[in-house]
Amino acid sequence: MRITDVRVRKVEGETRLKAVASITIEESFAVHELRIIEGNEGLFVAMPSRKTTEGTFRDIAHPINSEMRTQLEQVILAKYEEELQNAIEE
Repeated sequence: MRITDVRVRKVEGETRLKAVASITIEESFAVHELRIIEGNEGLFVAMPSRKTTEGTFRDIAHPINSEMRTQLEQVILAKYEEELQNAIEE
C-alpha cells in the first residue's frame, strides 16, 4: 500500500500538539486528523479518534500492524520536518 500524498498543517502555540496531517492512500482513500504530538520520547503520530460516552478516546482509523504504523509515522514525520525546514528558509 502506497501513501501517495501527505499534507501537514502546523499548529501554533506552546502545546504538545505540533501539527495535524492528512494522508491519501493509493490516490483513492483519505485519512484526516492525524496528530503530530511531542511526547516524552520525541514526536509521534496519533491516529484520528473520537471521545466515547465513557469519556475515553478511541481510534476511529488505525493501522492493523506495526509495519504499517511505522511506515505512516515515517512518511508523516518526514513531511513535518520538511515543512519546518521550509519555514526556516522563508
